[in-house]
Amino acid sequence: MTPKDRSHSPLTSAASMRVLAHPTRLTLLSLLRERGPQTAAQLGDIVDEAPGTVSYHLAKLASIDLIEPAVPQSTDKRERWWKATAPLTSWDMAELLDDPEKAAASWALQKSIGQAYAARFSDYIDAAPAMPREWVEAGATGDRVLQLTVDELAALTTELESLVTRYAETSAGRGDSDIETAPVSVMYQAYRRP
Repeated sequence: MTPKDRSHSPLTSAASMRVLAHPTRLTLLSLLRERGPQTAAQLGDIVDEAPGTVSYHLAKLASIDLIEPAVPQSTDKRERWWKATAPLTSWDMAELLDDPEKAAASWALQKSIGQAYAARFSDYIDAAPAMPREWVEAGATGDRVLQLTVDELAALTTELESLVTRYAETSAGRGDSDIETAPVSVMYQAYRRP
């Protein structure tokens, strides 16, 4: 038996996609990936939800293997700690096109993710005036419409993934260095316009 690939958590069922499509669950999974192990109470403080509600959502995420119990970070035996099982979640949208139930679940999940991205970018726009100038100058946002073949679009996607992976590896390799860093959101989209 080969060891489980921990680089990503694959979603293969419509049910698992519907579980993750909930906005609170998307946020909780993102927080566990960004901040490491947390309790329902800690997460509840961040998302402004009661620990019981957060525990319910965490149980749903655990039911589809996106999170798992973590080693306790305190001596309080009543606390239950959770961690993400992988840094990424993936599913193959093209493979789902032949199954109407999976396709519908995938589109619903994609819409929820898009709404979360839009909310996060709106938060950035609101916070940018108070950020240090060098961080604002280093950021970027933009869009272009390119005339590409399907092969060129596939190549662009591969290059984007490779570039982000390189910086993700740099980020992960830092450990507790003295270099000033901050969480940076990277979002990109490349698709044929309808």
